[in-house]
Amino acid sequence: MLEPRPRPATQTPPDLRSWLADLAAHGRLAVARENLPLADNLAAVAKRTERDKAVLFPHPVGADGKAHDMPVVVNLFTQRAWVADALGVTEDQLLPHFLAAAAKPTPCVEVTSAPVQEVVHTQVDLLAQLPIPSHNELDSGPYITAGLLIARNPVTGVQNVSIHRCQISGPNRIGVLLLPRHTLAYYRMAEEAGAALEIAIVIGAHPALLLASQAICALDEDEMEIAGSLLGRPVEVVKCRTNAVRVPAAAEIVVEGRILPKVREPEGPFGEFPQYYGPRAAREVIEVDAVTHRRHPIYHTIVGGSFEHLVLGGVPREATLLQHLKRSFPNVLDVRLTRGGTCRYHLVVKIDKEREGEAKNIILCAFGGHYDVKQVVVVDKDVDISSADEIEWAVATRFQADRDMVVVSGALGSKLDPSTDEGGIGAKLGLDATAPLSDDPLAFRRIRVKGEESVDLSDALVKDPNAAFARIVAQVS
Repeated sequence: MLEPRPRPATQTPPDLRSWLADLAAHGRLAVARENLPLADNLAAVAKRTERDKAVLFPHPVGADGKAHDMPVVVNLFTQRAWVADALGVTEDQLLPHFLAAAAKPTPCVEVTSAPVQEVVHTQVDLLAQLPIPSHNELDSGPYITAGLLIARNPVTGVQNVSIHRCQISGPNRIGVLLLPRHTLAYYRMAEEAGAALEIAIVIGAHPALLLASQAICALDEDEMEIAGSLLGRPVEVVKCRTNAVRVPAAAEIVVEGRILPKVREPEGPFGEFPQYYGPRAAREVIEVDAVTHRRHPIYHTIVGGSFEHLVLGGVPREATLLQHLKRSFPNVLDVRLTRGGTCRYHLVVKIDKEREGEAKNIILCAFGGHYDVKQVVVVDKDVDISSADEIEWAVATRFQADRDMVVVSGALGSKLDPSTDEGGIGAKLGLDATAPLSDDPLAFRRIRVKGEESVDLSDALVKDPNAAFARIVAQVS
């Protein structure tokens, strides 16, 4: 695995295409052959490469058999180290950097002209104008999955940035799933006034903007300002052509529209982050008024349930949960939302243990940090929480079910977890996998081989093992 290359935030790539050039220069970008179908094939290649490569698809082919001039890119967030590198920090600095940015946002700077408005379409045909893929087998059709949905509070004008699954339902019509968060709050304000909610969907933004969109913050805190602090410079924004929403000037594509009041249409199923399908139901509807883009834009997509989907959502949640826990427990050292737990449901907390019983308090505090958290494992500071093997070892050797387990029944969880009831009600599980504070210094001391970390294998091992083996066999035969 390639290591991140730390650099000052002022030297981070300014936009998506600059970041792709950086990936290509360091062997992290693969290019697919031309004319691969947008339905299924693109996602299949993305899934096979998701652990180690971003992939660019030139001239992908739509359902009508025609190739798009607009290339598609996928797998920008295959590893946490890549996220850190895009922000100019090391992986160890990622969560502190995110928390610092959220604590001190950088206001955006408005400009009057922008690359993202070089081409303007007011006669909209989404599937003809944009290479929108279909991803998982039973998805109800093509979806915009990496679009930043930007909405303005209809009263204050403050903007919110988030990501929603967006089903293409017609040439200028999109079905959108709005979960009970800030976009839905803005929409209800507009709907109660009998008005549509003006929005924009931004496709092809710098990784910092996608990461900031997942920040867990208060209503009327603009995530684009958090993105500015992540980058170390203000995000330049421009007013949309058909509404008052401000969008990143350096983005690749913008879909301008309105979420219609009192309108619901079928949306789904769609492959979600738990690796199950979100069901079909009546959802809110966006009517598109315009599409703007650069002269030669790049379209970014995220395969539902892929590593990119999980890592993008996991890092900001980790930062928020770490901050939440450290307020009450300063000896919390680090947290990790595991990939096996969909980077949402299973949390591992590393602590410098001071007192018996505090791990259980930390478990209960973690459940209060976000309703998605379903299982918490607390481990000691000698455990590598990025390693599933290390976490399992801690549970295997330091946990006893009758002594160290916490179960909370009837708690609110994720509605996308199919094991909960229809309202998202389920159970929470906590495991104290910390070693008891024993008087015996050897009781829970890990074994180690002296010199393991410093041994030089290039000096200790021969260059041609086959020839060396042959010589040894000849000597003993």
